[in-house]
Parts: sequence; C-alpha cells; structure tokens
Amino acid sequence: MSKKSELQVGDRTLTVSNLDKVLYPEAGFTKAQVAPVLLPHLKNRPITLKRYPDGVNGFFFYEKQCPAHRPKWVKTAKVPASREEGHIDYCVMNDLPALVWGANLADLELHTFLHRAPAITRPTALAFDLDPGPPADIVVCCRVALWLKEVFDGLGLKSFAKTSGSKGLQLYVPLNTATTYEKTKTFAHTLAEHLEQEHPETVVSRMQKALRKGKVLIDWSQNDEHKTTINVYSLRAKAHPTVSTPVTWDEVEGCLRRKKAERLFFESDDTIRRVEKLGDLFEPVLSLKQKLPKGI
Repeated sequence: MSKKSELQVGDRTLTVSNLDKVLYPEAGFTKAQVAPVLLPHLKNRPITLKRYPDGVNGFFFYEKQCPAHRPKWVKTAKVPASREEGHIDYCVMNDLPALVWGANLADLELHTFLHRAPAITRPTALAFDLDPGPPADIVVCCRVALWLKEVFDGLGLKSFAKTSGSKGLQLYVPLNTATTYEKTKTFAHTLAEHLEQEHPETVVSRMQKALRKGKVLIDWSQNDEHKTTINVYSLRAKAHPTVSTPVTWDEVEGCLRRKKAERLFFESDDTIRRVEKLGDLFEPVLSLKQKLPKGI
C-alpha cells in the first residue's frame, strides 16, 4: 500500500505518495531531491512526461496528454497532434510545486519542446543532438561539437554545449528572435550534411542505424515542432542519477585533448555543485538574441 502524505511547497499543499521510494536503487537517489535551477528552462515549455513508477530498473512509459487528475494549478499548453487531427494538452511546469508534483509521478526525465507556449510555432533555439555509434563515444562527440562551433563562430553566433546525460553531447544556438521550424530544420539539416561531406570518416547526417558504427550522428531532426529533447538539468533514467549538464567549451576541448570520457559525466550531486560554483552556464540560451543566417 502506498504511503500518502502532505507536503507544503511554497503556497501549495501537495498529496504525495512514497516520497522516499528509491528510484535509483544503485545510488539511493529519491524523488524528493529536486533541483530548482531547472525552472527557468522549463518556463512555458510543453513537456512530455517519461514516467518510471517502479524506478529506473522497471518499465517506463511516455505521457504526452497531461493527466486529468493533475491539480488545477498545474498549467497546460495546447499543441497540435502530429499524426491526427486535434491537439494534445501538454503539462507545463512553471514553478516548484508543479515540478514536485511531476516528481511524485516518477517523471524522471523532462523532455521539452524548443518553443514556449503560446508561441508554439517559433523555436527559441537551434539544437543538435550528437549521438555516437559504438565504439565512438562522447570524446568523438566533442570533436564534432567543436567543428560545429567553428562554423557558428564564423557566422558570428554564440553556441553552448551540454551533455545529454546519456552517452552523447548536445549543442544549442540561442535565437530568441522571429523564426520558424521550417527555417531552423532546413538550416540544421544543411549544416549536418555539410559536415558529413567534410568529415565522412567521423560524421553521419542520415538516421539509419547501420550507418552510425564508429561515427557520430548529427541529429538535426530535433528542430521540429512535434519533437521534444531532454531538457537541460533533467535527470536521466540510468543506473545512477546522471544529469544533462551544461559544459564550457574549455571542458569540451579538454575532454577531446585528454581523451577522457569521464570528464563529461555528471551525476546529480556533481551538477548541483557545478551550479553553486559556476552558476547557470546555460542561462544565455534563455535570453541571448541572435538571428538565424540564411545560409552557411
């Protein structure tokens, strides 16, 4: 039988169950541990819940439609359904009570869109997910990320890197100006193909898994109005509570130079300490205004 208790979070009272339930058995990490630094990056972004009711070693399921049993104060955002008529009411977690409510549902991973409600057709950033095909690893992703950065430096655009919290690396170019997914997706696809032509021994831009062995897929398809990406500072459902963590370009270069993948591996406690020391390295992604170039 689940243990229910009331938890006061700000001015909200939440009924929670099994708050001390261990979701990461190997690490003893519980769902009561929440990182407030997430909130600015979640604001007004529709979220796909990825729930692990029995912890990371159990089954999981994705939940797009915000549960009907949600508290009235948990906001939602309407997003058109991708393969059918109508829309989906996604959850929006704009404050700590909503985040704790999601944690109580064992929503370990937060997958958000690149747009904010209500401007659901305007991405706020250009995003690339660098996915290594074994035996390639995050060290090879660092090499590809630096090639991407070189292109953006040449275009006068600032770019920011974060770990995926899994095996890869992700690169974001903040825009926060008027654009469309058609433009960002076309630009990202063109750039991925360009780097594949320049570095065919390392880079692949096509999605077929058979092409990825020993290479890094530049997944440009994340720039789509129907796709979500792991949010910065989100936990990942691994044996240990790894986190999608912002990193500096010096750290990316250091990982490549020393060929040490572990340098870009962060668990929840590591990430919290980094925020305390370095602040939010991804804050510019929220506010920096840049225009998408017409071409490379």
